[in-house]
Amino acid sequence: MNWSQYAVVVTGLFAIMNPIGATPIFLELTDGQSVAERRQTAFTAALAVAVILIVSAWVGTYVLQFFGISLAAFRVGGGILILLMAIDMLNARPSRIRRTEEEKVEAQDHESVAVVPLAIPLLAGPGAISTVILNAHTLAALPQRIILTAIIIGVSATIWLALTLAIPIGKLLGKTGNNILTRIMGLILAAIAVEFIITGAKTLWG
Repeated sequence: MNWSQYAVVVTGLFAIMNPIGATPIFLELTDGQSVAERRQTAFTAALAVAVILIVSAWVGTYVLQFFGISLAAFRVGGGILILLMAIDMLNARPSRIRRTEEEKVEAQDHESVAVVPLAIPLLAGPGAISTVILNAHTLAALPQRIILTAIIIGVSATIWLALTLAIPIGKLLGKTGNNILTRIMGLILAAIAVEFIITGAKTLWG
């Protein structure tokens, strides 16, 4: 069993979802909520992320087959999508792939923001879903798929912890610290994206 492969999955999901980097947006969306309400929002968001990504891991490949999309083409497309997100992260700016201005305005009118826009598209957005589907195809054996599911649950638990501790994390890192962390995650994400694109292109063009 190649544990380095699972390490890449963990690193990729952490870099894409960036739980620490999501804390300022979480605080913005939950402004006015009590401590108990924020904890409930954090739990619901993390649970929704786990459900979305686990479903993607188990049925995503079949969805691609249904629409006649080859994995190689999806790998190139997903790699480009992730690379665009990485570029935004390297510039320490919010990615419009994760949340547009229209979604930001609409979220202000929602009583509950845990599922939309927090869980999707902010955390379990197109980049995270693409990463899970691509890795699920590689880790196709049942024991491997179970480990992938456990990884998703573990990352989701980390998201819950980060959102629950959003206020102290924000005070500890500050704006500069958060930007530095986001840029580091963006650099890692860019490398993963390039790997996806090259692997897919080799398969498509032989």
